[in-house]
Amino acid sequence: MSTLRVTAEQLTIHGHPNADALELAQVGLYRAVVAKGVYRTGDFAVYVPEQAVLPKDLVEELGLSGKLAGAAGNRVKAIRLRGELSQGIVCRPRALADTDLERAAADGTDFAEVLGIVKWVPPVPVSMSGDVESAPDVLPWIDIENLKRYPKVFAEGEPVAVTEKVHGTACCVTYTAGSEVTRVTSKGLGAQRLALKEDEKNLYWRAVRGHGIPEAAAFLAEKLGAARVGIYGEVYGDGVQDLGYGADSRRGVPAYAVFDVAVEVDGRVRWLDPQELTAVLGGQLPLVPTLFTGPYDARRVLELAEGRETVSGRGVHIREGVVVRPLTDRYSEELGGRAIAKVVSGAYLTRKGGTEYE
Repeated sequence: MSTLRVTAEQLTIHGHPNADALELAQVGLYRAVVAKGVYRTGDFAVYVPEQAVLPKDLVEELGLSGKLAGAAGNRVKAIRLRGELSQGIVCRPRALADTDLERAAADGTDFAEVLGIVKWVPPVPVSMSGDVESAPDVLPWIDIENLKRYPKVFAEGEPVAVTEKVHGTACCVTYTAGSEVTRVTSKGLGAQRLALKEDEKNLYWRAVRGHGIPEAAAFLAEKLGAARVGIYGEVYGDGVQDLGYGADSRRGVPAYAVFDVAVEVDGRVRWLDPQELTAVLGGQLPLVPTLFTGPYDARRVLELAEGRETVSGRGVHIREGVVVRPLTDRYSEELGGRAIAKVVSGAYLTRKGGTEYE
């Protein structure tokens, strides 16, 4: 899940093809439906992204009562308005009436706290929870930002790999060589340096033992001379999320696919490049599908995010989206961290009855 930032942004306004009274305000590669005539291209406004939870008074001020998601009707979610995908909210809250939004945009000011906006945290099912213990030695997973919000992460023509984003729950495994200690955690718990105690009923531990992940990590540690190895995979299937890919993970060994690997060598943690990951781990553990390898083309990536999934090999339902990373791992000035981004499909965002467990 992306980090939550509520920022001032410069808008580009487009006509709405199916509604005379509406327009589309573009922020990055996102588009949000707005009332016609309220904004012009070049104007600055506040952009509230998806997964933001708004306080009641702000919901009422923006005229959104009864129009947002969640039991309390206060969560921003992608919707289609007259056939056009609308992601996020473009607004000018009264609390910021005296704020220079152009300067705030240049400074990257985050207004989330001022406006009382927080990030939505999905509930955790019993099968994914359990007793935890302190684990300062874990290699935590990172939040991946959306390419639509940060469209300058990759240069056109830069060599990249595009992999399918699998709708499951992130299982993060850290193996320490020598002591042979295996830590198993979720993305959320890992960020808190907490690990799940081994439990045969726990979904993550069932996947870890069933797929022999500690053994694969030990192999990588020896092959690469690593003190620690982090293997990050998606546990998926029926019983995990609403998109099951035709796999039943409620009994037996849950379906699983690796999407990333980190190694600590000589005190430095690095992420394996996509082709290196495939070379050293392919055949040992299942990997998420690679949809494209070659020069970066933003339009092509957006197209790849849509369509049917390829995980099952049968296209049993919609695709969640894609993850993009350079063929040679690098730092991104725009993100202030690793160059990696995701694009989520419109069909996935607007599906009915979806689940979003981490």
